[in-house]
Amino acid sequence: GGCIWKNMEELCEDPRLFVEGISSHDLHQGKLGNCWFVAACSCLALRETHWQKVIPSWKEQEWDPNKPETYAGIFHFQFWRFGEWVDVVIDDRLPTIDGKLIYCHSKSANEFWSALLEKAYAKLAGCYEALDGGSAADALVDFTGGLAESVRLDEKHKENMADQLKMFEELLKIYDRGGLISCSISVSSPREIESLTPMGLVRGHAYSVTAVQKVRLGESFLSFFKTEKLFMLRMRNPWGKREWKGAWGDTRQKIAGPVKTKWSMRLAGQLTFISLMSNTEMSFLKMTFEDWCKNFTDVDICRIINTSYLTLHKTWEEGLLRGSWAKHDDPLMNRSGGCFNNSDTFLQNPQYVFDVTKAEDEVLVCLQQQDRRVHKKEGKRQNLIVGFEIFKVEVNRVYRIHLVQVQQKVATSVYINSRSVFLRKTLKEGRYVIIPTTFDPGVYGEFLLRIFTDVSSGFRELTLDKPEVTCWSSFCGYPQRVTEVYVHSAEGLQSQDSFGGADPYLIIKCEREMVCTPVQKDTLSPVFDAQAVFYRRIPRRPVIIQVWNSNFASDQFLGQVVLAASLSDPKEQQTLQLRDRDGQGGREMPGRITVKIVSSDILTDL
Repeated sequence: GGCIWKNMEELCEDPRLFVEGISSHDLHQGKLGNCWFVAACSCLALRETHWQKVIPSWKEQEWDPNKPETYAGIFHFQFWRFGEWVDVVIDDRLPTIDGKLIYCHSKSANEFWSALLEKAYAKLAGCYEALDGGSAADALVDFTGGLAESVRLDEKHKENMADQLKMFEELLKIYDRGGLISCSISVSSPREIESLTPMGLVRGHAYSVTAVQKVRLGESFLSFFKTEKLFMLRMRNPWGKREWKGAWGDTRQKIAGPVKTKWSMRLAGQLTFISLMSNTEMSFLKMTFEDWCKNFTDVDICRIINTSYLTLHKTWEEGLLRGSWAKHDDPLMNRSGGCFNNSDTFLQNPQYVFDVTKAEDEVLVCLQQQDRRVHKKEGKRQNLIVGFEIFKVEVNRVYRIHLVQVQQKVATSVYINSRSVFLRKTLKEGRYVIIPTTFDPGVYGEFLLRIFTDVSSGFRELTLDKPEVTCWSSFCGYPQRVTEVYVHSAEGLQSQDSFGGADPYLIIKCEREMVCTPVQKDTLSPVFDAQAVFYRRIPRRPVIIQVWNSNFASDQFLGQVVLAASLSDPKEQQTLQLRDRDGQGGREMPGRITVKIVSSDILTDL
């Protein structure tokens, strides 16, 4: 009530987009409960590369009092949404009461970048009210296109120094590489929201992390070689009202414990981001990482993933695909099967395949659902509960999975009603399938799936359930049987080198198809953990599994097993003696192999 929309010229005599540049000092939260957004803007202001993407051509958009005729009364912003940058254009009219801005504003009365940015973001969400309550991680992703990860600071981070150190090193690396970080203190009931802790921090309130730094203690040159260090963070409270009452508080740079005896002006010089500020600037908090872990409960991280080759840092290969959970009466066409608990429908979800081509690779996976803030007026703002499973599958899998029991589950994300779900996992060489799902079956929604690997992964969707019937099928034949082969291990292989070892690998043959596995180095008892699937046109032809030794000059044959792969084969693992290439009844060769083979004449059974 009483809100009047005024343009910038009506609010001050010399309106500017920026006054003395852009700074995290500029932002102050208004009457809207969007501290999460203001905290994210504080992080954005620290990174010139990012804010110039969000506020493009900012010099051309700046108010020029010398050329008033060039001012059009509109402003242009960009936000990363669902895999692409979206343009948002707004006018310069802002909501006021008694001639003052009621929402986000700068400390300078004639600076308007923060208020205009908030208006553009509100337009993207549908209205200002849609910004009431939210996650800083979502805004950070919208500003950068990075990967959001929410981490809960549990007891191990509060008590275990090794876990604290690991966490700090990770945050330091993220910050140094352009990442954005926000933190908060969770509440157990609505009554606790915006209440103060005994140390002066606000519960249920987002703080932006504006600096992360590791400082070596000591004054002399020799101290450089000492291992004692001080781990520090600086944060900003969007309210600009409350003060951290612990060590390194704003008022007197309070220091506690053994650090006090080591404090020096030299250390003050090293702590460039912990510079003394006036007592009136109470929006910044400085504290040790140990205190941070003990006082905060949640941290939102936005990783900036480097995909450029023109850099000294690690370069990632990105795969990005859009998909949807859609209902259909035909089970083979349905794409909304719910989570793994729904065993009858789980595999009806969308399926995506990728390859790890190194011996071992760290893989980053992010599942993002459509932002639902725009549906707040219809009462449908709540995010879907989503997550995903990752399975290691046959190295030659090109069709959708239909039987989960023959696959190896290697990772499960959290299931949460968050806009983004993130997982980081180290995987061994092989082929993998990601299955993104809603928690309950029969739920519709759209999603974006992103995967980052060290080398290209061939990331793509599996759309076909079985081989297609083509004009060549009548000539070449159409598959009559599907067979899944799993080779667990071998043992007792014959030594192939002077050190008493071997470098074995497998060749699995079926009709005209052949699959090779990675080489297992220097072992006579290799664990292959290898799978292959074959769609067989002539079921009477056997499946042949051969063991070879990798050699620089010429590979050596170590033995094979020949399997009929019939419907009557045992479904359990069996250990078979290796033989020579004279067939099923050939002479025995040293070593045995443990395999499992499953077949069906219904091609959509596996």
